Amino acid sequence: MFKRIHKLAIELPKPKHADPNAAAAVQELLGGRFGEMSTLNNYMFQSFNFRGKTKLKPFYDLVCSITAEEFGHVELVTNAINLCLTGSTQPTDPNAAPMMDALDKRNSHHFIASAQTALPLDSMGKGWSGDYVFNSGNLVLDLLHNFFLECGARTHKMRVYEMTDHPVAREMVGYLLVRGGVHVVAYAKALEIATGVDMTKLVPVPNLSNRAFETTRKYEEQGLHRKLYRFSDDAYEEIRQIWKGSHPEDGQPLEVVDGTPEGGPVPELDEVQEEFAPGIGPDEFMEIARRLQRSAGM
Repeated sequence: MFKRIHKLAIELPKPKHADPNAAAAVQELLGGRFGEMSTLNNYMFQSFNFRGKTKLKPFYDLVCSITAEEFGHVELVTNAINLCLTGSTQPTDPNAAPMMDALDKRNSHHFIASAQTALPLDSMGKGWSGDYVFNSGNLVLDLLHNFFLECGARTHKMRVYEMTDHPVAREMVGYLLVRGGVHVVAYAKALEIATGVDMTKLVPVPNLSNRAFETTRKYEEQGLHRKLYRFSDDAYEEIRQIWKGSHPEDGQPLEVVDGTPEGGPVPELDEVQEEFAPGIGPDEFMEIARRLQRSAGM
């Protein structure tokens, strides 16, 4: 079971301007082959299908804990896309074509299919696919795939960072570069324990420190590149057998953190009248409020 908390992993800045094309690029980090939906579903199915959970519990606990964090990463990228789209169009008479500017944006799905919010698509509008899930059942092969997946995801984040200077996109990418780096090192350490091969000598891939990016620095200064969260009150304790020792880049001690990150507020998305979303006017709202009061016996 999963416990849901009404927070994002971090607080995202309030957008001062819309950038639909930035939102289109960020979609790759959500629904692309190396996006957060892929990391989530790869690790989720590997954890559900894991053979030898008791015998190989430290590895099982590791995949489970990272799975839980990936749920929050999907949520964070989704909200970043939403904020990049906020303010893209303005309400007016429908005959005046209030969304005409959307014709020139890279992803018209944002305006036609979802009322200017994220979709499970990549940056070119291709839907996320279950074919992206790799779950061979062989522990070493799955861990090796996860290491490769996280390195690919890191590469794509770095490229999207270089494509846009939108503050929301860059804040989100900066945080996920740090947290994705944790997962790279975690799977490298798991492979070293399972095989004796020191995979940490390969990191970082690409060979560029996270500190090269402005929005990563404060998170590294908080030590978030050295923390692995359990995302649980009383389970998955044995990740401590894997997440230990020192970080391969700065030599500082690694730390397992009980529970979850402190988090930040979930953005409130205002109505978009020209998209008929949510399509509840003042009169309908008051009637809904009266129905809720009657249902509560008030």
